[in-house]
Amino acid sequence: MNSPVESAFPLATSSWDDAEYGAIQKVVTSGRFTMGPLVKQFEAGFAAQFGAEYGVMVNSGSSANLLAVAAAVIDPRFDLNPGDEVLVPAVSWATTYYPLSQYGLKLRFVDIDIDTLNMDLDLAEAAIGPKTKAIFAVNLLGNPNDFARLAALAKKHSLVLLEDNCESLGARDNDTWAGTAGLMGTFSAFFSHHISTMEGGVILTDDEQLYQELISLRAHGWTRELPQKNFVHDKSGDKFDDLFRFVLPGYNVRPLEMSGAIGIEQLSKIPSLVEGRRKNAKYFQQKFAGLETVRLQRETGESSWFGFSLVLEESLAGRRGEVAKALEAAGVEARPIVAGNFARNPVMSYLDATVPDELPAADKIHVDGLFVGNHHYPVESGIDHVFDVLSSLS
Repeated sequence: MNSPVESAFPLATSSWDDAEYGAIQKVVTSGRFTMGPLVKQFEAGFAAQFGAEYGVMVNSGSSANLLAVAAAVIDPRFDLNPGDEVLVPAVSWATTYYPLSQYGLKLRFVDIDIDTLNMDLDLAEAAIGPKTKAIFAVNLLGNPNDFARLAALAKKHSLVLLEDNCESLGARDNDTWAGTAGLMGTFSAFFSHHISTMEGGVILTDDEQLYQELISLRAHGWTRELPQKNFVHDKSGDKFDDLFRFVLPGYNVRPLEMSGAIGIEQLSKIPSLVEGRRKNAKYFQQKFAGLETVRLQRETGESSWFGFSLVLEESLAGRRGEVAKALEAAGVEARPIVAGNFARNPVMSYLDATVPDELPAADKIHVDGLFVGNHHYPVESGIDHVFDVLSSLS
């Protein structure tokens, strides 16, 4: 059994109660484990929650990114083809980048804003060239982008706009929900995220043709789940034949019916889960406001505060390893800020990418950035504990 100090401030905790466990048991009793009506109900509820027309559930946020990129490339209406360039922030998770590379797209890395931790939109516009055809924006650690400016930038340069919103469910900038600013937005329902369906992800879109392409791509590229008349490939009318007609180069990234059932229960909790995180964030910002050795993330619009970033400065700069060990010894779980400057990873040798000679903000995050958890319940004592540890090192 862990001692109290080992669990003083965890990175992630469960948002489930008896409702989720009851939903699991109902699925077990039903005997229907593969994707079915409960997944469909969750998709509709999730889309409605954020004012989108369509939702497609998959088995992870990473798979959501994969299908979104696949649909954007495959859809003949969009000028996005192998060899084209896509702007990406230099700080994000691996599966923001991999699907783009896997579809033959060239990554153009753009530095982040050191305060918001999102893509620096001034640098993004400056990076646009004749081969630039898309932006894959990322809302990092719960913080939304400036969606009005992002959308205007995409419109001005005729760029496909996609959003990786896996860390920022429930965030919004003005009247725009994170994950709905572009052509498609992706979400994750992994254990450590705002809601959890064990494993799971969702793609939102307002475009019916993209929705149908996503449905086909999710399960083998067949027409089985599509209506008789559709945008992908009309069915023949022969039921036996239509069950096994393959029209797109798809995958098998379907979710389990159990994940859909859990998701239905989680949906009603989203407002309170996000509100709890925001209350903690207010306390966190007040507590750390005067600590000069730590730079905090600057909120754009209304963040949903996935976690609390800590960028070390002054006397703590260059001492991240020491800080991480001190936090661990005090029972505080901490992680790097996503993957730091992703361009520093050895996997880059496999990716077709243009990387600026200098990425100073991303490099600063790579060397001096870490984050601690946030939760949907009050954690003032945990925040105080983190503050005490960092203060003692300053």
